[in-house]
Amino acid sequence: MTARITVTACDAALGADIAGVDLSGPLDDDMVAAIRAALLDHGVIFFRDQTLDPASLTTLARHFGEPLEYPFVKGVPGHPLVTPVVKEADDTVNFGGVWHSDNAYMARPAMATMLYAVETPPAAGDTLFADQRLAFETLPYDTRRRIEGLRALNASDKPDVSATRTAMIRSQGAGRRAPLNASHPVVRTHPETGRRSLYVNLAHTVAIEGLDEAESAALLETLFRHQVRDDFVVRFRWRPGSLAFWDNRATLHFPMNDYHGHRRAMLRVTLAGDAPR
Repeated sequence: MTARITVTACDAALGADIAGVDLSGPLDDDMVAAIRAALLDHGVIFFRDQTLDPASLTTLARHFGEPLEYPFVKGVPGHPLVTPVVKEADDTVNFGGVWHSDNAYMARPAMATMLYAVETPPAAGDTLFADQRLAFETLPYDTRRRIEGLRALNASDKPDVSATRTAMIRSQGAGRRAPLNASHPVVRTHPETGRRSLYVNLAHTVAIEGLDEAESAALLETLFRHQVRDDFVVRFRWRPGSLAFWDNRATLHFPMNDYHGHRRAMLRVTLAGDAPR
């Protein structure tokens, strides 16, 4: 507990609930520092009963970094840095519904993401987060030695994740159409905490460089399966006014697609990061 906010760790490998702050109002330097410290410690932090719109969400995000325009879907009219994440009641596919780290296909992937709930289904529609610090630290010793120094190719157009954008592009309009690709370390070092994390993901990682196709596929399958073990995961149940703020350098996330027949509407902002090392 800080002097002004309460940080309550989730009963899981990562995550914390934050109380005692109105995110729509002005935040002083001490409050911003306390929230950032909680994010770095817990990987993902959750706020309830907030009242935000695209303008106030953008202002909030700027306290913690530089907001990025999402390359493939147009932003909210008048607020291009805010991406509407909407699944209509008759949609069958949800946006980003694969385990991933945001924008891993960019040379400088997103440092963090804020997602705010405007409208939620009466049940279901939860988001899972997986701690990639623990994922790396719990790998067998031989596997850790094998992957240190390796790099992986990440792409924006793997079929499973490309399919999740279809309804959003249809309703909001397309942004960039050309795919993006980037090479990153399989194990990255967090620039603020110094902790090491596994940095591959099912949605975007295509291959491990320097390995033949079969060896790369087998190793990635092992890593993909390991990195989302139940004991690395926290589950967040949304309701209107909730905000999740997660560190893409240390976590993966997976929005569940189990609420067909109901509408879910969110607002998202991603923050610019550095080149993984």
